[in-house]
Amino acid sequence: MIPRLALSELFPDFHPEWILAEDEDLIVVDKPAGLSTHAPEADRIDDVVTRLRAFLRGRGDADDYLGIHQRLDRDTSGVLLFTRRREANAALARQFEGRTVQKTYVAAVSGFGDRAPRGTLRHRLVPAPGGAMRAIAEVSAGREERGRGREERGRGREERGRGREERGAGGRKKGAGGAEKGAGGALAITHYRLLERRGDRALLELRPETGRTHQLRVQLAAIGLPIAGDPLYGGAEAPRLLLHAAELRLEHPATSAPAAFRSQLPAAFEAWLAAAPADPYAGGVAAVERAMREAAERRYGVARAGDTTALRLVHGAGDGLPFVSVDLYGEHLVVALFGAGEGEPGAPPRDVVLDAAHRLGARGVYVKVRPKHASVIVDARREEFAPRHAVRGESAPDDFTVVEHGLPFKVRLGDGLSTGIFLDQRENRRRVRELARGARVLNLFAYTGGFSVAAVAGGARASVTVDVSRGAIAWARDNLDAVGADPAAHVVVEADVFPWLKAAAQSGERFDLIVLDPPSFATTKKSRFSAASDFGALAALAFRLLAPGGRLLACTNHRGIVRAKFRRHLHEAAREAGCDVVQMKDLPDPIDFPSEPGAESHLKSVLASVGAATAPAAKGAPAAKGAPAARYAKGAPAAKGAPAARSAKGAPAAKQGAPAARTSQGAPAAKGAPAARSAKPGGARGGPAAPSRSPRRGAR
Repeated sequence: MIPRLALSELFPDFHPEWILAEDEDLIVVDKPAGLSTHAPEADRIDDVVTRLRAFLRGRGDADDYLGIHQRLDRDTSGVLLFTRRREANAALARQFEGRTVQKTYVAAVSGFGDRAPRGTLRHRLVPAPGGAMRAIAEVSAGREERGRGREERGRGREERGRGREERGAGGRKKGAGGAEKGAGGALAITHYRLLERRGDRALLELRPETGRTHQLRVQLAAIGLPIAGDPLYGGAEAPRLLLHAAELRLEHPATSAPAAFRSQLPAAFEAWLAAAPADPYAGGVAAVERAMREAAERRYGVARAGDTTALRLVHGAGDGLPFVSVDLYGEHLVVALFGAGEGEPGAPPRDVVLDAAHRLGARGVYVKVRPKHASVIVDARREEFAPRHAVRGESAPDDFTVVEHGLPFKVRLGDGLSTGIFLDQRENRRRVRELARGARVLNLFAYTGGFSVAAVAGGARASVTVDVSRGAIAWARDNLDAVGADPAAHVVVEADVFPWLKAAAQSGERFDLIVLDPPSFATTKKSRFSAASDFGALAALAFRLLAPGGRLLACTNHRGIVRAKFRRHLHEAAREAGCDVVQMKDLPDPIDFPSEPGAESHLKSVLASVGAATAPAAKGAPAAKGAPAARYAKGAPAAKGAPAARSAKGAPAAKQGAPAARTSQGAPAAKGAPAARSAKPGGARGGPAAPSRSPRRGAR
């Protein structure tokens, strides 16, 4: 039986308190930041329209019709209005198209300086690379900074210009919705007023006359005032995009009576304006629980899809709770605490966090403690680091099954620091599943074989799963058996990766798809591996095993390897291997692993596709494609097709993978040493020295 967490309370279709007003003709909601107005993809269920319709059906409404007349960017919060009857559409559409609806926003900016406290922005907006817009100042625009008089004269010139446009002058024509378009782009007009200023920071009231894509964001950026929390337009660092739709005024479509709908300014605006460092744990259990519930809300789409029962609920500073992660496994939660020891500066309050997590409704809560320095972990199964039983509520079975995109995976919540599955690789496993049909797949540093399971489910004709840990390989075999993988076609190999790759290249092995996801640091009895110094050599060996037209999925969680550097490593490795890379594509993280504000994503994933080889992959090596790779397990021959390196089921984790053997960040690695993955209980992906980021193994 696959346990499931009751979702009705933690992941409701829609929160009733989000509804600001409702009658037969209209429903007005207070949209949270991070929620799209409508689904960006057909199969998404986490947009306002889809969720609100589900809520209406759930409460028994006979008609779930919603007419869309207004949209807000995903990261903009505030007032959002829909019609409930088709008969109300015409009257409302006339108001929006005629610009008689008054929309008021509040934005937080920095560097306001000595600008005039109010003014009008006039630009032509044109598309720019990367999904952004570019604002071109109108020649006739009043320059607000030079005084209101010039502004009024500019406004008069604009009105005369508008008349010429409407008569067709200049070759411009009206587009859909009355938008004046032409070679100069779409006209955007916004009035602003200073609401409050503290030092270099300010809150502005914005009243747009037009409704263009990213209008407020791009216009403020164009005058040197990008909105805080808007990396697309250069905004200052903030926990979210600080743009809020505060008020909407119009005539009611049925009665023509004036109607105004208001949304309270979120607390994040005042906190940012005050510029005071906030302690998210100072409010105690209730405040931390509230932050966890808000984070869980952002996972609605994953949790309610119906095919996944393991995901991350809280991802450290990316969800406003630094040094803490919370993972959901069926009916249980696993809390990871990072950083200093209990009670020391920088450590989250253990009991507060655990009590808050338990109040979310889980049957039981486990804890994993990850110190700042991995060297202090001698045994990852010690109670001080990873208690075997739940510390709140009921314990889970020693091992049980969760599902991810419908695929089963065995997990163990009380067996050291790891659980058996890396949740941040969920979408990469889905991609491997999509790419694997008919392919021969190699999964390196495979741990419990998650990518191999995905490949089998996707129709891979053969696979080889390589890891140095006997216990991990036995676990991988169990996971493969659970999806009916043929042991003769889908073999598991207990081996150090570096020597295994060299032996495979000499024997002419070739694979259509290779997954390369090493730990940041690892040691065995004979070798050390550091992604910072050894990833390039490792990738070159992997590229040599790619068949023409093959693909390499390469990942790293090392905090010292930025995305640009990671791509350079891969390009250099491909050249060294004689491979022609025809495409190198960055892959996004799952939605439940948001980046820390102002920081790069913790996981860097790149899919490299190669063309025909430009140099021999291994000097003198015959191209014996499809040879049984299992014979390279520690150099011992094996019966053809047999999973020779498989250990007995239930074997304990390999001693050579113990966390004590991992190197601390910055420790020198032996040049050319075998890349030996440790048994995953120890260490944190990206290095324990980066506690606000997700751990590498287990909680990751």
